[in-house]
Amino acid sequence: MRRTRIAAYVTSLLLATGVTLTGSAAAQASSTAAATGYVALGDSYSSGVGAGSYLSSSGDCKRSTKAFPQLWAAANAPSSFSFTACSGARTNDVLANQLGPLNSSTGLVSISVGGNDAGFADVMTTCVTSSDSTCISRINTARAYVDSTLPGRLDSVYTAIRSKAPGAHVVVLGYPRFYKLGQTCLGLSEAKRTAINNASDHLNSAIAKRAADHGFTFGDVRSSFTGHEICSGSSWLHSVNWLNIGESYHPTAAGQSGGYLPVFRNAA
Repeated sequence: MRRTRIAAYVTSLLLATGVTLTGSAAAQASSTAAATGYVALGDSYSSGVGAGSYLSSSGDCKRSTKAFPQLWAAANAPSSFSFTACSGARTNDVLANQLGPLNSSTGLVSISVGGNDAGFADVMTTCVTSSDSTCISRINTARAYVDSTLPGRLDSVYTAIRSKAPGAHVVVLGYPRFYKLGQTCLGLSEAKRTAINNASDHLNSAIAKRAADHGFTFGDVRSSFTGHEICSGSSWLHSVNWLNIGESYHPTAAGQSGGYLPVFRNAA
């Protein structure tokens, strides 16, 4: 276990200082993580809402067999795998309901959380149904929350993870930009799309800062989704889905396998 902790620490240090693991180094890092327990925490972007193929045992949490944690676990066969991420989860939900599997033998943790705290669903509903000015006003309210309140809530979650899994390498996943701008595209105005993308960047910056301050690795998925945003013609994100509204603005199965999985694999 001591060697595992050292390897995890070295991997985290390299990633934090901007060194990219490639080839055999990346394979060795994945092998180290796979030799220990893996716990996947977080919200719908980790549970796989939008990817389909939901595990019946997960109920309203909608954990998908096509979500990146399941795909990584299937490819790397960790010594144990606990998938507690849940649709709609906020930071308080993670603290109350998801941390049970963490322990001293946990070697790898992934988490995406913060979007629901900031009111993501309400922001998108407002922007779809209201004027540009109302949409942007709601976004500004969310941005203010991200500045004033979210950092403390993330600190509580990250501190609890480190306390329960002191030797784990923790990867914090961010959120994609939602729209390809400058395209003729039905739906939201360019002003709304720009404001939504900027808000996603603002949220990612706040999450990345808190992750770094706790010694965690931030997995930035924006580059992997570039060219696959809504309005791109090759989207890995659902737009408004009136038949299944909960899947709106979530990654498709291709978004999980092509957008989230490579980022997590490189960071793990």
